[in-house]
Amino acid sequence: MTTAVIAATGLFTPEQSISNAELVEAYNTWAERWNAAHAGQIAEGDVAALTPSSAEFIEKASGIKSRFVLDKAGILDPDRMVPRLAERSNDELSIMAEMAVKAARQAIEAWGKPVSEIGAVLCAASNMPRPYPALAVEIQQALGIEGFGFDMNVACSSATFGLKTAADFIASGSVKAVLMVNPEVCSAHLNFTDRDSHFIFGDVATAVIIESSETAGPGGWDILGTRLKTVFSNNIRNNFGFLNRAEQSSDSPVAAGEVAGGLTDKLFVQQGRKVFRDVVPMVSDMILDHAGELGIAPGGLKRLWLHQANINMNAMIGRKVLGRDPEEGENIIILDDYANTSSAGSIIAFHLHQDGFAAGDTGLICSFGAGYSAGTVFVRRR
Repeated sequence: MTTAVIAATGLFTPEQSISNAELVEAYNTWAERWNAAHAGQIAEGDVAALTPSSAEFIEKASGIKSRFVLDKAGILDPDRMVPRLAERSNDELSIMAEMAVKAARQAIEAWGKPVSEIGAVLCAASNMPRPYPALAVEIQQALGIEGFGFDMNVACSSATFGLKTAADFIASGSVKAVLMVNPEVCSAHLNFTDRDSHFIFGDVATAVIIESSETAGPGGWDILGTRLKTVFSNNIRNNFGFLNRAEQSSDSPVAAGEVAGGLTDKLFVQQGRKVFRDVVPMVSDMILDHAGELGIAPGGLKRLWLHQANINMNAMIGRKVLGRDPEEGENIIILDDYANTSSAGSIIAFHLHQDGFAAGDTGLICSFGAGYSAGTVFVRRR
């Protein structure tokens, strides 16, 4: 069967960024107001007072120092704590499609071939703006690509699942090239009033062009093997969906001290310690087993482009895979600037850190997250 090649990548980064200090100031102001509004209940012991956050706590817990966002003002407004993203008409390009198109155009320019050679568009992301029409089809139209497109959602692992799907299309001869995009507006599904998670996510979009080795030009990356795994867990969950409006038992307005938009209990939530305990060994074992199947010595991998979830998780996975402490530049971390960008994280790391490779050098693109889900993509410099 025809092998697949990662031919080009693209990245769209929002102009606005929020530092830990700015985020903490907004959260602490909101928490002080909440505590004041619930002072009586706190005094009676019915509810616990909210604890202030700190920039030091965030960096120690996650490795994150800042994050890019589409709207800074709405997030940092203690009266709102939600980004302001204006609704667009059905005739306008949607905001997530716009992000994906910008990343895709960068990838297409780097690729240097006409879009007429692309036969499929996959939009792989942790959240979609609507059930239908598919975001991928909107992106397809905006770029003037024929063929077909569809959306896929496997949370933070969406990009590696998308890469495998694209590689399988290439291997079967269905298409000559695939555009896979990962637009992530993570700030819109994050509860900025939750001290344990308000710092985790940022916004971004990435794009990857995968094509047949028979048509690929010089350069790029041979895909040596792909593997996917899912194990159900409630330890990372987001219950926000179209059924929420039918499930509401009350028509009362949002209570005083809550945030704009309501339904905060339906947003992203995770049991961080449980996730760490479960996912690190699952992913490490998966990588080592897959490498063995492909005849790749894990310790000889030149670079790891892991999902950017938490610096402590990435460090431990890096040690388990390489069998030693990673040297500088081997286990890429972009968390400090981008934070967790869900499916896009490993692709950002790959896009920004491809330097120093000679033909034949190998690396690993790997993602893991809610589901639990995990994907491994071993690549070799052409």
